Amino acid sequence: MAPLRPSPLVEQAIAHLREQIAAGHWPVGAKLPGETTLARDLGVGRSTVREAIRALAGAGLVRARQGAGVFVLAAEPDEGWQDRLRRASVAEVYEIRMMIEVGAAELAARRRTDADLLALDRALAARTAAVADGTDEQFIDADIALHAAVVAAAGNPLLADLFAGFVPVLRDGLLDLVRMIDARADDAVHGAAAHADLVEAVRAGDPAAAGAVLTAELRRTLAALDA
Repeated sequence: MAPLRPSPLVEQAIAHLREQIAAGHWPVGAKLPGETTLARDLGVGRSTVREAIRALAGAGLVRARQGAGVFVLAAEPDEGWQDRLRRASVAEVYEIRMMIEVGAAELAARRRTDADLLALDRALAARTAAVADGTDEQFIDADIALHAAVVAAAGNPLLADLFAGFVPVLRDGLLDLVRMIDARADDAVHGAAAHADLVEAVRAGDPAAAGAVLTAELRRTLAALDA
């Protein structure tokens, strides 16, 4: 390995070590050279090597074994959840969204509080206004906010966090969909009534109705995505 040039040395060390691992110079299961050897080969200090190894361990590429050294675990870094979401298609996100949201709507119908119902009414009113007078971005944001309010009414913070993780990918995909098929015009005919029915099902404490309404609405959008 050639000595590194000054600049962000830790980042350069990470990049060089990753390249060596990916190229099979140190295959999975192999032990890396010691800090002193790596520091000499890379032309950096041992503290820089130590930070680079720590970053590689965080990416799932290596693991330090007490008293034994640092060993290669994988040739490619672990892919995080957000990275997977960014690569997913909107249809794939929608399929998972349906699984999460339908169950959340059923829970919301059982658990909703007065504060939840107030939030749902406000979100529905904002969505209705955005259909008529908002931009495409405002319409999509209002639609997502209503769905987020339903998920929040389920009273399970983990569900809310899962849904929030989908929002950036979902928003981009829905904006593309709105522009392709004029979904706002279609919403004036069908979507507004469906979302009003969803809120009323939650208000009435009817889990079956809430789940059925949301299933039908999400399947309708999924069909448009598959078209």
